[in-house]
Amino acid sequence: MTAFIIRRLLHGLVVLILVTILIFFAMRLLPGDPLLIYLAQRSQALQDLPPEVIEQLRHEYGLDKPLPVQYINWLSGIFRGDLGDSYFYRQSVGNLLRERFPITVYLGILALIISIIVGISAGMLAAIRRGKWLDNVVTPLTYLGVTIPIFWLGILMIYIFGLKLQILPIAGFTSPFVDFSLSTRQLIMPVICESIFGIASNARQMRSSMLEVIRQDYIRTAWSKGLGERVVIFKHAIKNSLIPVITLIGMGVSFIFGGSVLVETVFAIPGVGRLFVSGIFNHDYLVVQGITMVMAVVVLLVNLIVDISYGWLDPRIRYG
Repeated sequence: MTAFIIRRLLHGLVVLILVTILIFFAMRLLPGDPLLIYLAQRSQALQDLPPEVIEQLRHEYGLDKPLPVQYINWLSGIFRGDLGDSYFYRQSVGNLLRERFPITVYLGILALIISIIVGISAGMLAAIRRGKWLDNVVTPLTYLGVTIPIFWLGILMIYIFGLKLQILPIAGFTSPFVDFSLSTRQLIMPVICESIFGIASNARQMRSSMLEVIRQDYIRTAWSKGLGERVVIFKHAIKNSLIPVITLIGMGVSFIFGGSVLVETVFAIPGVGRLFVSGIFNHDYLVVQGITMVMAVVVLLVNLIVDISYGWLDPRIRYG
C-alpha cells in the first residue's frame, strides 16, 4: 500500500505540472491585454497615460518577459508558496484564496454530505423496493437530477422562493459564526443546486450496485438462513455495493468544485468560484492559475483517498 501511495503521489505531481502548462498557456490565448483591461475598468483614459507608466506596470507584473520565462517564474513561485499578485485586486493571490476558499469549501462540504446521505439512502431503498412505488418515484427523479442545468435550477429557485414567495434570501453569504439563522437561509438554495447532481448520480449508482449485489449467492445464502432484512442489507449487501459509489463520490468532488463556479455566480456568493469567473473576465492570469492549481491538488488528494478506501471496503483488493 505504501508503494502504491508513493506511486500515485508521483503521478499526481506529473499531472499537476501538466495542469500548470495547460492553464498558463490557455489563459494567454484569451484576446486582450490584462493591464489595459485593468486600467480601462478603473475609468482611466488610456491615451493620456504616459507610455513609460504602462511599461513600468507591465514590468512590475512581469508581463514584458517572454512566455517561457513568465511560466518558469510562476512555477518557481508555486514551489516557494507564492502564487503571485492579482492585477485586478492589487493583492496577493494567496490572500484572495484565504479569504474566499473557506466559503467554497463550506458550501461544497454541505453539498457533498447531503448528496452522499440522500443519494445513497434513496438508491438503497429503491433497490430494496424494486418495482414498488418508491422505486417508481426515485428512478425518474434521478434522471431529472442528472440532466437539469444547475444555473437554470438556481434562477428558477430564486424566482419562486426569493421573488414570488419571498421566504429565502436570493443572494449573498453570511458566516454561520456571525448569524447562523441568516447563513442557513442563505445557503438552502445554493446547497440544493450544488448537491442535486450528486444526489441523483449516487442514487442511480447505488440502486444499480445494490441490485447486482443482492443477486449474489452469498446474499441468497443469508436469506436462506433466515436472517432478517436489516442484517442482510446492512451487514452483507451495503458494504460491497458502496465500492462503485465511492468512485462516483470522488468524481463528484470535482463536479462540486466545478459547479461552485455557476452556483456562486448565480447566488452572488463571494467564494473561489465567483473569483474564478471574475479572473477570466478581467484576464487576471495569476488568479485563474492559482485557483486551478489549488482545485487540482484537492481533486488529486480526494481521488487518492478514494483509492485507499477500496482496500477497506473490499479486503480482496490489493495494490502491488
